[in-house]
Amino acid sequence: MRLSGSITALATPFDASGEIDLDAWRRLLALQLEGGTQGLVVAGSTGEAAALYDAEYDTLLRSAVEFVAGRVPVLAGTGQSNTAKTIEATRRARLLGADAALVVTPPYVRPTQAGLVAHYRAIADDGALPVVLYNVPGRTGGDLLPETVAELHTHERIVGIKEARSEPERMSALLAFKGSGFSVLSGDDPTACRAMLAGADGVISVASNVLPGAFRRLCDLARAGQGSEATAWDARMVGIYEFLGCEPNPIPVKALLARQGLGHGLRLPLLPLSPAYQSSVPAIAAAIDALEKACGAAAAA
Repeated sequence: MRLSGSITALATPFDASGEIDLDAWRRLLALQLEGGTQGLVVAGSTGEAAALYDAEYDTLLRSAVEFVAGRVPVLAGTGQSNTAKTIEATRRARLLGADAALVVTPPYVRPTQAGLVAHYRAIADDGALPVVLYNVPGRTGGDLLPETVAELHTHERIVGIKEARSEPERMSALLAFKGSGFSVLSGDDPTACRAMLAGADGVISVASNVLPGAFRRLCDLARAGQGSEATAWDARMVGIYEFLGCEPNPIPVKALLARQGLGHGLRLPLLPLSPAYQSSVPAIAAAIDALEKACGAAAAA
């Protein structure tokens, strides 16, 4: 498996009663494919995985696999705070048809770097699915260091890393491990363009939930080395990035999706977007519409 380009960390739409809205879910999947998204993540942190019951997880993943029908890779979020539970979740994801597992560093428990090596090797050795490492210290409390990735990236079942730290030095260190069997992916929308211009294979994005066409265009430009064009295109999305970071993910992106009729809210302890930010939604939505229309016009030209 070779992961690259624009990959969306999907939000999970709920209906007005708080149940999963499967109709909205399928419409979101359709919009992603129409926009050119090159991979999908089901039940990651953006998908409120911690708030999903097992049966709901199974329904989301099964329906995504059926809908996508092999057109793009489907990654399942399977990371848990315990190795055995992560292996169990990864096996379940395989049975449901996932192409790979996105495995976040164990939240809350803060293992040592040696513990992280043992954790990821055990999951990869089990062989249920190809494994994508996921480092997001701001959510998990632990940091998967480059020297640890150096020990892991040669494993034949470990096929990439999603790195959510934004420092250019971190991305530069990880790019040393990039190869035919290991993809380096940005997990930070505001710095994804810079990362790809430096050589990253792509991005696993929150913003592409609402900007599938714009993010595909960004990835195409940056990965082709068209620096000035990619940077100019990325600059048009800065205000959207800032809005998406105004409150914890996925609160802002779900406010935008709700405006599109794709879900009604979140599950506690997450609350809807604060009133202080609600006034920004129409302008951000208009900017998103303009960017997506620009992508459509460019594709039709």
